[in-house]
Amino acid sequence: MTLIINNLGEISHKYDALFVDLWGCVHNGITAYQSAVTALVEYRRNGGKVVLVTNSPKPRIDVEKQLVNFNVPKMCYDTVATSGDSARTAMFKGVVGKKVYFIGEPRDQAFFEPISIIKSPIEIEQVSIQNAEGIVCTGPFDGSADPSVNKENFLFAIKNGMKFLCANPDIVVDRGETRQWCAGALAKMYSEMGGESLYFGKPHSAIYNLARIRLAQLGAKVDENKILAIGDGVNTDIKGANLEEIDSLFVTGGLAAKETKTSYNPNPEALKKYITKQKVDCTYSIGYLR
Repeated sequence: MTLIINNLGEISHKYDALFVDLWGCVHNGITAYQSAVTALVEYRRNGGKVVLVTNSPKPRIDVEKQLVNFNVPKMCYDTVATSGDSARTAMFKGVVGKKVYFIGEPRDQAFFEPISIIKSPIEIEQVSIQNAEGIVCTGPFDGSADPSVNKENFLFAIKNGMKFLCANPDIVVDRGETRQWCAGALAKMYSEMGGESLYFGKPHSAIYNLARIRLAQLGAKVDENKILAIGDGVNTDIKGANLEEIDSLFVTGGLAAKETKTSYNPNPEALKKYITKQKVDCTYSIGYLR
């Protein structure tokens, strides 16, 4: 059974590095959670390394710019690993072909900029669905629209054997009080219709490998049993930690606040029922990162 804690400081001394989710843990899509910022600053002050591991489809540099707008200070983290960078790496290796149909917002065009991890990237061309070899998705054209609006294009793509590259495995995200669809919802629909979806963010291994690369770039040598994953998504953050066999801290006041009956901390019985139903193991749980 998971151990419910009151603050990160109770357990942080056991770990040399944290893999910390962003949305729902450090900010709400609009502004930072100051208690989370304070906890991470204190952890770093005591010598720990913080890698922000996010399913954002954005490149690392764009996430860092976004964090400034959300009032998340640089002093609370060391580096960032994004699902977008993991997916870009694969795209530039040609996993969905050279001609791709892009699903996403205009602001996500940075996804197609070169990434230094790949020394000889293939040249990617954005084309119509009728001329594409594969699909690249950073998110819906409209996060409030039901994913089914893509059904016609998906039927065509599946018929023609196109693979679907998903830059963000999250199904939904809460932007303040508003819940929106993410790329993961479209990828799930594509798979359920008979297509092949490729994932690179949590809970899949590619983003954790990237997080370890980011740690190494800091000059940090950290044992696997000294890494703690922190997140509010049981099917992304916690499942990913389970698959990577690293300890986890479940922030119950995010996506699962209702199911876990979280106020300051989760209701123990509701929490037990929830994680049992989700078939995940959480080393620790906390209402909010603090």
